[in-house]
Amino acid sequence: MISRELAVALRDAGLTWRPDSGGRFQLDLPNDVELEAEADVFTVSEMTIEARRTPSGTDLAFNGTTEWALDAVTLEDAVWLPREDQLRDLLRGTFRSLVRLDDTFRVEIEIAGEPLRFEHPDPSEAYGNALLELISRSR
Repeated sequence: MISRELAVALRDAGLTWRPDSGGRFQLDLPNDVELEAEADVFTVSEMTIEARRTPSGTDLAFNGTTEWALDAVTLEDAVWLPREDQLRDLLRGTFRSLVRLDDTFRVEIEIAGEPLRFEHPDPSEAYGNALLELISRSR
């Protein structure tokens, strides 16, 4: 799983999330709201956390969650933590390879004919850094 810091950087760079079953997220509530669950990782599942489309956007509804007082949060109050496969899919045609090295993984992409490499001990982080570069160059 990618770090919260990388997830926030991706969001701030323009990555948008369309919640579906299996999507993971953390809460990102305003500073005046204190909640211990902000560091918890949640998973969208129709049984417990459902993405509900509303006229004002998308809400993440906490169905049957009795341990805390939130019924729902808006999508803007969530930080998406994309999985490795989701990150790879978002790289689309730029993705060339994932290579396991001795201590790290290297993701290779190609943007406008330029090969780029991103290394990290966690392959998800390598994919995320590659995606951040792709989004940054697309703006």
